[in-house]
Amino acid sequence: MSNQMQPNPLFLTIRQLIEESKQQVAVAVNAEITLLYWKVGKRINEEVLGNERATYGKQVVATIAQQLSAAYGKGWGEKQLRQCMQFAQVFADEEIVYALRRQLSWTHLRSIIYMDDPLKRLFYVEMCKLEKWSSRHLQERIQSMLYERTAISKKPEETIANDLELLKSQQQLSPDLVFRDPYFLDFLGLSDMYSEKDLETSIIVELQRFIIEMGGDFAFMARQKRITIDNRDYYIDLLFYHRRLKCLVAIDLKLGEFEAGFKGQMELYLRYLQKNDQLEGENNPIGLILCTGKNEEHIELMQLEQANIKVAEYLTLLPPREILKEKLHRAVAIATSKEKDL
Repeated sequence: MSNQMQPNPLFLTIRQLIEESKQQVAVAVNAEITLLYWKVGKRINEEVLGNERATYGKQVVATIAQQLSAAYGKGWGEKQLRQCMQFAQVFADEEIVYALRRQLSWTHLRSIIYMDDPLKRLFYVEMCKLEKWSSRHLQERIQSMLYERTAISKKPEETIANDLELLKSQQQLSPDLVFRDPYFLDFLGLSDMYSEKDLETSIIVELQRFIIEMGGDFAFMARQKRITIDNRDYYIDLLFYHRRLKCLVAIDLKLGEFEAGFKGQMELYLRYLQKNDQLEGENNPIGLILCTGKNEEHIELMQLEQANIKVAEYLTLLPPREILKEKLHRAVAIATSKEKDL
């Protein structure tokens, strides 16, 4: 017989109550601290804005920081006060702060408040709430330039604002908030020379990391799914289901640049899935063609969006961050310019 005592059911129940209470206390404390920081920042901003001299603001912050640090410790230094001021400036509506303080920690908010673009800021706030990112995960997403890689960033500002409002108010996720370009697949560890089979096999091996890069609502369904049409077999490289979009997502992996023939192949897959695999209440399947390059004019002329097909590049080796940043910003600028011309 084992000398170890089995946990008492009463003990387990009480332990669960204690843990739940500790979690609730942590959330409540974080909420109060976040609101305090906002109120401190708002009050300092009011004082500084009330005086026209720029040097006055610097003096006020420096003096208050010294006095608060003497009274409460180094956590109230000048850097902290300026973060409070920035927080109150970008989230000027107290009602919004009241809602956010229980959903995001101060560490989350501190990562967001220095973003110049309010739509970009709102994107990270809403995606963070939706997918329950940790502060570390949020930082990783920001570093990977997730917003700039997401299809929504290349849409008109009105469209971005509408999609984010639907996400905020109804938790309704649009495809433009789901699909990205490019996808970072550097974690696959592929060398310069590899085949489509190597790519597919590496994705299956690193499936969890692939899904993280794709987005948390993707559920893996099949690899090399066979479909038969007129006694001829075809194979879909990867088949996923997206829970919030409520649709199947067929992924075709390609080496080299996008070619016109890829569209017809994917359309065949999607029509088959729509006819044979789509369940009642689900939306029509979406196709995602992943390739190493694409010509934007080529993509535009083929009107792939109307066929429910997305085309995105994938990178197995990441370029320097500045080069990637410049490329993504250029892509957003070109897309925005085209929308204005329409």
